[in-house]
Amino acid sequence: MFRSLSFLAASALAVAGLTAAAVHQPAAAPAQGFNIFSVDQDVALGAQVAHQTDSMYQAKGQLMARGSHARAYQLLDGVVNRVLDNGNLKYRTKFPWDVKLIKDDATQNAFATPGGHIYVFTGLVKFLDNESQLAGVLGHEIAHADRRHSTQLLQRQYGVGMLASVVLGKNQGMLAQIANGLAGVTSLKFSRTFEQEADKYSTVYLNGTRYYACDGAAGFFIKAEKQGSGNPPEFLSTHPNPGSRIQAIQNNARSLGCTGRSVSNSNFEELKRLL
Repeated sequence: MFRSLSFLAASALAVAGLTAAAVHQPAAAPAQGFNIFSVDQDVALGAQVAHQTDSMYQAKGQLMARGSHARAYQLLDGVVNRVLDNGNLKYRTKFPWDVKLIKDDATQNAFATPGGHIYVFTGLVKFLDNESQLAGVLGHEIAHADRRHSTQLLQRQYGVGMLASVVLGKNQGMLAQIANGLAGVTSLKFSRTFEQEADKYSTVYLNGTRYYACDGAAGFFIKAEKQGSGNPPEFLSTHPNPGSRIQAIQNNARSLGCTGRSVSNSNFEELKRLL
């Protein structure tokens, strides 16, 4: 068995000087990239958050079951697996990387929990124009998980001690807050640096597919900016200047030489019809 639960509790005690105040208020932000969690702890926390997220959307009747929507999942899995198999993920075999659809046509969003549980809202798929755009957004969210942004964000937001209690099953209220925050229901926000890094790795991942135009995420931002999306995803609404991000994504794609790829959208259009 991995050491996740016992080590996390020990870690909370070992860094008590750093996080004592975080039990009552958010911890001071450590240096970017600082993460006291082990990878196994990401997996453990992600499993808890995914269970809570599933329960939340099941209660609303919005979690689309694989058994009832087999073809839709087959088509979505095809896109997800191409992105995951790009050769540049650190935790491709360590994280579970499962994907679930949420029936909500008004929400143009996707998100990933720690440990790589991916959620895609039907509103996002229906909003997009092509499969490369979907792959670009998925790459962005996969990057947040693979670069371990979520646990870095959460330990700054809540403190290591509070997260230890979540993983140990002793703080269901905090678990619900985390699930709502990642889904964009509450104001849990990635930093500008994390968003820029996720944008960058989206292009890297799509380049590695040797299939998708790797500026796909830029296509989403361009459309969302023009149409003034009524319920934008957290990675757009948190930082209200997507123009510079569009330029950065396009510059990265040009430097990688992967902007001109064209893929068939027949599967993508079928997916949209099924939702």
